[in-house]
Amino acid sequence: MLNIPFIHALSDVQTRDIGAGTRIWQFVVILDGARIGENCNICSHCLIEGDVFVGNDVTVKSGVQLWNGVVLEDGVFIGPNVTFTNDRHPRSGNRSFALSRTVVERGASIGGGATLLPGIRIGAGAMVGAGSVVTKDVPPGMTVAGNPARELRTPA
Repeated sequence: MLNIPFIHALSDVQTRDIGAGTRIWQFVVILDGARIGENCNICSHCLIEGDVFVGNDVTVKSGVQLWNGVVLEDGVFIGPNVTFTNDRHPRSGNRSFALSRTVVERGASIGGGATLLPGIRIGAGAMVGAGSVVTKDVPPGMTVAGNPARELRTPA
């Protein structure tokens, strides 16, 4: 394990709250206030806003934006081009929107290209299939897929 994070020279990292062993690749922007845990892998072309928490051992693949209010607990996997949202009624220039927090609990996996509506909670160990549109909470251990995402497999 590295004692310090690796931050690629072609990234723009404004926070200092990054754990040991974390790797941040090129063309990543991380705003001041974001908290990134240990041994994470933040792949190229990602944006992380300031009111975001990323736990330990998290993988965020390329093309992901983590908007204010997103929480990724330990051991989470976020596939490429997953879309998070934080505003239930978006309008251009609306700075008074009500922030909706999205939480992905420990060990959950979100497949590439999935979209999560604001205020969703993905339970521990749950899996969201690639390309799914998640409109409501996913219980721990459940696998969902589709548009809208529906249960494929009940937790064991």
